[in-house]
Amino acid sequence: MSTGLAIVGYGKMGHLVEQLAPEYGFAVQAKFTSANIHDLSPASLDGAQIAVEFTTPSTAPINLQTLASLGVSTVCGTTGWLAHLPEVRAAVGAANTGLVYGANFSVGVNLFLQAVATAAASFAKHPEYEAWGWEIHHSAKKDAPSGTLNALAQEVRNSGYTRTLTLSSNRAGANPGTHEIGFDSAADTITLRHTARSREGFARGALRAAQWLVGKRGVHEFRNILGDLN
Repeated sequence: MSTGLAIVGYGKMGHLVEQLAPEYGFAVQAKFTSANIHDLSPASLDGAQIAVEFTTPSTAPINLQTLASLGVSTVCGTTGWLAHLPEVRAAVGAANTGLVYGANFSVGVNLFLQAVATAAASFAKHPEYEAWGWEIHHSAKKDAPSGTLNALAQEVRNSGYTRTLTLSSNRAGANPGTHEIGFDSAADTITLRHTARSREGFARGALRAAQWLVGKRGVHEFRNILGDLN
């Protein structure tokens, strides 16, 4: 039996989620765009139990709190809103619903985060190496640096690398996302890079998280549930 799904943010990612949802046991019950997002209600959700949210940094916190108040657990792939995580966490807790959020829902990117952390811990011990981070995304992406590059930078710092880490971003064309962390010395350069081929990996990761979220409560970061995904 299919689980009812609401798609909040019906852009390119929303369309992909709709296309792939049946593979993951979901039936799309409702779709929301900027034109009807203010109409979120039990009636407009039409029985959806889980929502997948890909909108904008300015609208995501309100959407997540509203969905929680309506008893809907949500997978949020929007980035750039984490300054509002405390109030979103409070709303989810008060409603006894669930939330999975992440800087990036690509399984490969989350494994890349682990690889960067391991490398940074090694380079931290060698002061001749300086570090940088860089990313490029399509021109419609709102936040820069991306949430993923910020997460990569945090992994580098958490791994004991305390020297300067410079970050830069580009926005152009239709690039679905490339992220790079590098270490440079007078002797050599080491570059770790993840390149997305399409948005499909992000959509599939979000739907796998939605499967996991059914029946669960509380706030979870996507990277922390990777080992539990089907």
